[in-house]
Amino acid sequence: MAVNFLHRLCVSVLHGWLYKCAGIRWMMSEEESGNMLLKPLKRVEEGNGESGENGHIRKKLKSVEPTGNERKHPKRKVVLLLAYSGKGYYGMQRNAGSSQFKTIEDELVTALIKSGCIPDNHGDDMKKMSFQRCARTDKGVSAAGQVVSLKLWMIEDVMEKINSNLPPQIRVLGLKRVTGGFNSKNSCDARTYSYMLPTVAFSPKDYYTKNSAAFRLEPETLQRVNQLFGSYKGTHNFHNFTSQKAAWDPSARRYITEMSCGEPFVRGGAEFAEITVRGQSFMMHQIRKMIGLVIAVVKGYSGDEVLKRSWGEEKVDVPKAPGLGLVLEKVHFDRYNKRFGGDGLHECLEWTEEEQAILAFKEEHIYPSIVETECQEGSMASWMATLPIHDFEATATGAQDKDREQDDEEGNRSDSAL
Repeated sequence: MAVNFLHRLCVSVLHGWLYKCAGIRWMMSEEESGNMLLKPLKRVEEGNGESGENGHIRKKLKSVEPTGNERKHPKRKVVLLLAYSGKGYYGMQRNAGSSQFKTIEDELVTALIKSGCIPDNHGDDMKKMSFQRCARTDKGVSAAGQVVSLKLWMIEDVMEKINSNLPPQIRVLGLKRVTGGFNSKNSCDARTYSYMLPTVAFSPKDYYTKNSAAFRLEPETLQRVNQLFGSYKGTHNFHNFTSQKAAWDPSARRYITEMSCGEPFVRGGAEFAEITVRGQSFMMHQIRKMIGLVIAVVKGYSGDEVLKRSWGEEKVDVPKAPGLGLVLEKVHFDRYNKRFGGDGLHECLEWTEEEQAILAFKEEHIYPSIVETECQEGSMASWMATLPIHDFEATATGAQDKDREQDDEEGNRSDSAL
């Protein structure tokens, strides 16, 4: 009995001592770290967070309610087939914050907003709609088959509404759904350009250019022209056909699959011909310099050997033909079509059904603009008058930059997807 009494007494004393220690400990914690304990409680009370199982503070996620067209229409990744006449525009690419130099994309973005395809704030930051152009055509250059990829709201009669807000010299001719990760620039395998020029460009150098309308290209000369253009086929080092590109830069090597000049035809009383070139990619000025060098050889300013020499390491003075007449004809997506074109969900990015509309647009807007401007301004004749200042035989030490004015032409500068 005495043992039980002593046991109960010890337990009681021990409990009292533990309770006292715990109280002191709690008071010390509160005094020493009161501010630290109160801060989390204050944040929870203010609604800036909530306490988790371990006392950690977790931020509340704000839920954004869809508004406007987001409720009514689904947003989808699509491509648009664009045709435009480049006359009067400072190229394809939009210049953010610059309203002085109007571009094709300025017109397109404005039309997309007005038609309700994209929110207003997407016009200031085109990345928000995942916008990407396939080729960056420059000042005065036209296109019959430009392709851009973007996300937009699939409103009813989407193409008709976009076109109703575009000027007549810019048209959306096709629209197709694509995969979510599609990028029109990176997914492109090749581009095809055409270059329309008066055949007097291939006349002898002593030909009287003021009588250019009367000139007619001989079949033998056309054959020689195509032999020279044919030598561009394959992979070559085109460092002399662009600006600020070193001979040892691997990006200067470009692959050309086709280049030829078609049969001549008469428009506006003068004879013209159309050059077609297809390549995996092109650099700034490349197409115009390829054409300019062949013209110089045909006219007799240099021998045929200058072409091979221009692909070597030395600098060669290569003239740049005028920008008028250059047209982006078509962009090719062979790899994408092979992988996704037959999956039952996506269409092949071919535009056979739109071919008639493309041709009609070229006949109405692109060809007349080229012919009228050439006949009125004589840009080719003026350029041919500068050929004697080029030294084709000597190694050029910066001579190729004589014509480096920034009225650039074909599209994607030096990106591999052009």
